[in-house]
Amino acid sequence: MNETLLTAIALIPALVFAIVFHEVAHGYVARLLGDSTASEQGRLTLNPLRHVDPVGTVVLPAILALIKAPVFGWARPVPVNKWRLRNPRLGMMAVAAAGPGSNLVLAAVGAIMLGLLARYLVTPPGQAVALVALSLNYFIMVNVFLAFFNLLPVPPFDGSHIVEGMLPRGAARQFNRLRPIGLPLVFLLLLIIPSLFPQANIIERLVLPPVEWISGHYMALARLVAGT
Repeated sequence: MNETLLTAIALIPALVFAIVFHEVAHGYVARLLGDSTASEQGRLTLNPLRHVDPVGTVVLPAILALIKAPVFGWARPVPVNKWRLRNPRLGMMAVAAAGPGSNLVLAAVGAIMLGLLARYLVTPPGQAVALVALSLNYFIMVNVFLAFFNLLPVPPFDGSHIVEGMLPRGAARQFNRLRPIGLPLVFLLLLIIPSLFPQANIIERLVLPPVEWISGHYMALARLVAGT
């Protein structure tokens, strides 16, 4: 099978599921904390058709992966009304943290499944088994990357909501004014500046080191489950 096609088959479903689960986690925690907006709009479902943004969830990540650029994307955001939360300030921090937290949990599930696959693997493995193993590897990496990527303190990422909740109220209001320019700022910081000044690559400098570190721990979990 063509290597590019194999990568797409393994990567895209993992990315879509990770992004969708991330969004549902936001909505579920919001409901627990008093805001049922997402539930009322039928968004607390893992059905990707309710969450997928054709460009942000599929097209852009696939193009970035094929050109070997940093892969990122987005789903249609789950609606959250902070003023319906019992504690809007702390509640928004918890809702924001739920997305990255859910991705770290999924990465652990992926590591356990990879370990079980290796433990009970019939040798020599067929192409289907090799594809499953590759998919699980991508699933772990995608979830770890999404977790840390979304913790960047730049609007509209989850990290910006966490930072905003930690700032004094006056500073938080000033910080909130960055949100309208958040997405253009993301493209500037993550794609345009690194293409012009490779040494300023934010992904490579700030995100990859913790991603590689924690991914190593997940792979150690997989080896532990595999008994190797």
